[in-house]
Amino acid sequence: MAEIAEGGGGHDKGGKKRPKKGSTRIDMTPMVDLGFLLLTFFVMTTTFSKPKVMSLTYPAKIEDKPLEKPLPINNGITFLLTKDKVFYYTGQFYAPGNADGKPVTILEETNFSPSDPKGLRKLLADKNAFVIKEKLLLDEKLKRKQIADTTYERMLNQFMSKKEALKVLIKTDDKTTCENFIDLVDEVKIAQIGVVAPLELMKSEADLLKAKL
Repeated sequence: MAEIAEGGGGHDKGGKKRPKKGSTRIDMTPMVDLGFLLLTFFVMTTTFSKPKVMSLTYPAKIEDKPLEKPLPINNGITFLLTKDKVFYYTGQFYAPGNADGKPVTILEETNFSPSDPKGLRKLLADKNAFVIKEKLLLDEKLKRKQIADTTYERMLNQFMSKKEALKVLIKTDDKTTCENFIDLVDEVKIAQIGVVAPLELMKSEADLLKAKL
């Protein structure tokens, strides 16, 4: 509250009485209480940013020996990482002289440049076009407040787990850097890919990678 302290008046030399002068003093105690109330309000109502993590699916090891037979995969892409290089193949892996008589798998090379039309980001976006299209529709519904946030997350996860959605397998050799692995996982997250599984590099895949290098 403000208080006005009045000072005493006086007389000029001519005998006229001078008006009283007042000095203003503001009491800041109520403002301190108000500040604490506002601080408490914002602390109780503010939603703090939560750490964003990406779940990776690690397959259970049945045997200690390395996996030699490729696992069946539906609508999947496998990345083979080595030092500062990333190769990939789509679908099932077929080694030379395979029992099915299928053509040998050919490795393609890509890169981490987001502006390269042949880069990793464009590749994953094209392969996962189904989920990205559905996400854009959900974004529009969320923007118009036609669905709630929880419904948005639930429906997006459902689309990401469907068979039409892209699945990613990541395999690394002993020269792969942690930075390259994290960069790949980041690109996978940007492409809205829900199923990501790090696996061990098979010997036939390692031989193919070595020949490509």
